[in-house]
Amino acid sequence: MEHIEKSRFAHVGESARDREAISRPSLTFMQDAMRRLLKNKVALFCLVLIVLLTLASILAPMLSPFDYREQHYGHINAPMFTVCDDETVPGAGHMHLFGTDTLGRDLFTRVWMGGRISLTIAVVSALIDLVLGSIYGGISGYFGGTLDIILMRILEIINGIPYLIIVTLLMLVLEPGMMTIIVAYSLVGWIPMARLVRGQIVALKQQEFISAAEAMGASPARVILQHLLPNTLSVVIVRVTLSIPSAIFSEAYLSYIGLGIPLPLCSWGTLAQAGIQNFRVYPSQLIIPAICISLTMLAFNMFGDGLRDAFDPRLRR
Repeated sequence: MEHIEKSRFAHVGESARDREAISRPSLTFMQDAMRRLLKNKVALFCLVLIVLLTLASILAPMLSPFDYREQHYGHINAPMFTVCDDETVPGAGHMHLFGTDTLGRDLFTRVWMGGRISLTIAVVSALIDLVLGSIYGGISGYFGGTLDIILMRILEIINGIPYLIIVTLLMLVLEPGMMTIIVAYSLVGWIPMARLVRGQIVALKQQEFISAAEAMGASPARVILQHLLPNTLSVVIVRVTLSIPSAIFSEAYLSYIGLGIPLPLCSWGTLAQAGIQNFRVYPSQLIIPAICISLTMLAFNMFGDGLRDAFDPRLRR
């Protein structure tokens, strides 16, 4: 029988080296979440929309030739795209892109100034809710036992007080303005965040890395701040993005019923409240701030949904 040399044979199929090679690049949790977020076109579009609305609220009042407080009775209820032809008026020769209101004030400037105030109230309130809710929920979830029961009962008592009653009482005690609305919303707005963080902490404190940190002598404050809260960051970020539209709607509602921003300041809620009085004759005075409120709330909600999908480890591929 003829001997066949081994060199005449070739290996067909997967080699051991190829079988053990890493086929997918190693990614951290945040890198993998960002990769999934960048693939979500709807979330990216909403993020761009949020950035554009924020930039317009910051820059438009600064670049506009009209002051949002100046009243010009010769241009009352001017329609959209009307050119100011009064030489005695600051900004004469420029166009009122959104028209003017019942006092002759430029609506374009007032809409974006109102956006600046509304977004400021919403973002500051959301950040306060983040800090208070994270600390309260972290302490309650980590220590547990009797302290957890007491803190949760206090939370339920606060949650049982209607939000509108708290705001009304604060309006009687404090001077109406941005700070009053922020304080009023923050008094009750942190409760969902505290419940969310507490639930995450209860699930995480049984993990081995927490036992290792405690065995090495880490203090409870260090365990909560450096080990537990960072591991709830993904859920907390999603909650913050979803609480911002809630704060925007609360501010708009309070301003609409007359408990919001005092004149001559304006917000989207006060503009909507003023526009409803002339809606049948000048519908744009209500439609424009209503569109701004709707777009902002929709963008934050859909961007929050995109973040939730990106941070969900069950969706990893």
